Amino acid sequence: MAGLVPATRAIVEAAEVIIGGDRHHVLAENLTAERLAWPHPFDALISTIKGLRGRRVVVLATGDPLWFSVGARIGRAIDPSQIVYHPQLSAFQLAAARMGWSLPDVETLTVHGRPVEQMIAFIQPDARLLILTTGAETPAQIAAFLAARGFGQSRMTVLAAMGGKDEARYDGVAESWAHEVPAFNTLAVECIAAPDAALLPRVPGLADDLFQSDGTMTKQEIRAVTLAKLMPMRGALLWDIGCGCGSVAIEWMRAARYARAIGIEPRADRRAFAAANALALGAPKLDLIDGMVPAALQGLDAPDAIFIGGGLSRETFDAAWAALRPLGRLVANAVTLESEAELIALHKAHGGDLVKLSVHRAEPVGRLTGWRPLMPVTQWSLVKR
Repeated sequence: MAGLVPATRAIVEAAEVIIGGDRHHVLAENLTAERLAWPHPFDALISTIKGLRGRRVVVLATGDPLWFSVGARIGRAIDPSQIVYHPQLSAFQLAAARMGWSLPDVETLTVHGRPVEQMIAFIQPDARLLILTTGAETPAQIAAFLAARGFGQSRMTVLAAMGGKDEARYDGVAESWAHEVPAFNTLAVECIAAPDAALLPRVPGLADDLFQSDGTMTKQEIRAVTLAKLMPMRGALLWDIGCGCGSVAIEWMRAARYARAIGIEPRADRRAFAAANALALGAPKLDLIDGMVPAALQGLDAPDAIFIGGGLSRETFDAAWAALRPLGRLVANAVTLESEAELIALHKAHGGDLVKLSVHRAEPVGRLTGWRPLMPVTQWSLVKR
């Protein structure tokens, strides 16, 4: 309560009902309002709030309730005109001040209640990260990710109870991190790359050997061109039809904040590859579906982009095209003559761009070096207007 500005404190003191976590209630003592804890499951919070219509209800959140916090969830379900937000200093602002970092020059992330692996996509040389954690174990998990990727010398700082009487700070480096820290904390990471560190840019075109696969995958150079045509965008959804080891879907998710992907793949071994790759490369929310197209497409959320890397047929295209949202992008790749013939026919019927992609890689030929070609790829792409 001592950290609230006077006007906001008056709102809390005048509340009839206060909703929050146990930690919030402890920090807001000596109030007469009825107390309610976060409901279980958490999604029941909205119905709880709606059931209190007509009463003065305060929901307690940490710092800024619209910055990776509960305010956004409430605002999506209840008319914003019925809500007043009272932002205070956020954990990010306080952490940046403690570290002396400029907020526009850092990545602000959350793994609170989310898969911690999603921060992997942000491990870059010289990057500065501020991360809302899930619990006391999260810093050690992130330290392990850093060390495994050649960023073991990265400097880490855990900040706890910022602005309060019990504020604490723990400093160390990733490869030797051994601190026991409070359960509720904010983590600051200054990424420092070793000479042999894995470079995993968010620009599409990761090396093929970063993916577990059976050899059947969209190769690096073709993948980069494919994703350029798919145009990853913030929060957009991709259908990856015949996703194989997940290389296109994973790079789509890495390329834009909150981008989502559904991979449709009938083979269990390839879905296993895709799931492992998604965890290792920072896209743990990749949704994998066992099914044959076009039947497996029924009932899925409407996509912003579709990649057909396998299972190409006129029926699959028709179902995918019908589901694609306006301004959605569709890209289909073919390596066989039969699939190429299908793309040529579709191009004639619907327009778009039809290109032939050919890649040669230099490889040893005895004691010398020569060009070894990959299978040429016919690519058809178009935008739904």
